[in-house]
Amino acid sequence: MLSKRSQVLEESITLAITALANELKAKGENVISFSAGEPDFDTPQIIKNAAIKAIEKGCGKYTAVAGINEVLKAVQNKLKKDNGLDYELKEIITNVGAKHSLFECIECLIEKGDEVIIPSPYWVSYPEMVKFAEGVPVFVEGLEENGFKITAKQLEKAITAQTKLLILNSPSNPVGSIYSKEELQALAKVLEGTKIMVLSDEMYEKLRYDNVAFHAFASISEDALQRSVTINGLSKCGAMPGWRFGYMASKNQDLISAVKRLQGQSTSNICTITQHAAIPALNGECEQDIEDMRRAFQTRRDIGLEILSKIPNISVYKPQGAFYFFVNISRIEKDSMKFCQKLLEKEKVAVVPGVGFGMDGYFRLSYATSDELIKKGLERIAKFIDTYTA
Repeated sequence: MLSKRSQVLEESITLAITALANELKAKGENVISFSAGEPDFDTPQIIKNAAIKAIEKGCGKYTAVAGINEVLKAVQNKLKKDNGLDYELKEIITNVGAKHSLFECIECLIEKGDEVIIPSPYWVSYPEMVKFAEGVPVFVEGLEENGFKITAKQLEKAITAQTKLLILNSPSNPVGSIYSKEELQALAKVLEGTKIMVLSDEMYEKLRYDNVAFHAFASISEDALQRSVTINGLSKCGAMPGWRFGYMASKNQDLISAVKRLQGQSTSNICTITQHAAIPALNGECEQDIEDMRRAFQTRRDIGLEILSKIPNISVYKPQGAFYFFVNISRIEKDSMKFCQKLLEKEKVAVVPGVGFGMDGYFRLSYATSDELIKKGLERIAKFIDTYTA
């Protein structure tokens, strides 16, 4: 008999769509998939070399749960250099990808009945993690005209005596919007005097376009620093999705200690080889690789925007970061699952229904693929929309 807790979890819709697209490809279907949430670029060679060197040196033993000192220092230096944040080594822990960081943080903070404010549209796993911890997701809708970002007024209205946590994601998945310093300051002001923690998911930090600035929430003020859990990793900005390297940093020593205990009784340390491989990436030794990738994504964004803007009856927000388009199809179909299923069936194009991100009438399209496939795929989508009937 399964536990009630395990039965509240829903399958990740992004992983499900990707698996279905791969299944069709294996059957010989000419599928173009825009569903994956990972860079299509190979991991930089300097990272590979660090992993090879670690293997050759026999660095395959268990480490401390939080990670080896060298990788913790590299995270510490990265946070100082890139974000102006000062953390002690004891305030940092490495995890099996940032998804693991998020999961452990929520498990250690949330009790039954605690409310967690989640701006929508949101990354699909946030509410599932909260429900698994027996918390209550409270969704606050970011309006399209505001880049799908919530305002201080909306946040203030959503807070109750049961509010325990706010989850922020900037640059965001699925939209690619970035909170400005002024917007973050306004949100931080609302939280002053409360005990509400902020879980700041900053995974797409270095994938930004048009010189839009990024600000870590913890850097906004001393109050913001004390209530923040900064979460990041190398899956996106280091082109290391399968290596599973994430980390969290917090001034809340009780939280970090609790996470260490949870991790110590579950995964223990993350892969030792991955820890060694992450060090050059954190130390900025592959910044040119990241910049080359960022520029390629910006080119792809611009190609996609030009084509999408010519398709009638849809609209799309211009992403400031990440590598997704969040396409508004509500004028032709409000049931995003139905639309996406038909698109995959008729035109063999895989995109992710907006309902999985808390906003029906939209779909997410990842442009982490080649210029050629973006053009071909969007041509198929344009053809499909031209003849679409609900």
